[in-house]
Amino acid sequence: MTVSYFALYRTPEDPAAFEEHYFGTHVPLVEKTPGLVENRVHRVTRQFVGQPDYFLLAELVFESAEAMKAGFRSPEWAESGKDLVAWGGMELVTMFSAEPHPGRPVA
Repeated sequence: MTVSYFALYRTPEDPAAFEEHYFGTHVPLVEKTPGLVENRVHRVTRQFVGQPDYFLLAELVFESAEAMKAGFRSPEWAESGKDLVAWGGMELVTMFSAEPHPGRPVA
C-alpha cells in the first residue's frame, strides 16, 4: 500500500521568489530521494474555509511506509531538508504523512 508525505505551505511574502526557488532548486533535490514514486505538487487556487492562507501542497508518494522511512534516512533527503531551512521554507510548512483509509478504498 502506498503512503504519502505531505508538505503544506502557507502563502509566502513573495510568491514568485518562493516558486522560483521551490521549483528550481528544492523540487529537484527532493526528487532524488530514494524510494520516491511520485512528487505531486498542487497550487491552492481557492481556500473556502480556515486560516492561515495556504499556497502549495506537495504530496510525496512512496511505495510503502518502509520505503518512506528508508528515504528519510538518505543523504538526498537530508540535503533537501538543509535546503528547506536555508531558504526559509521551514517557517511556512506543515508536514505530515498519511495513507489511504482502509474504510475508503482508492479507485
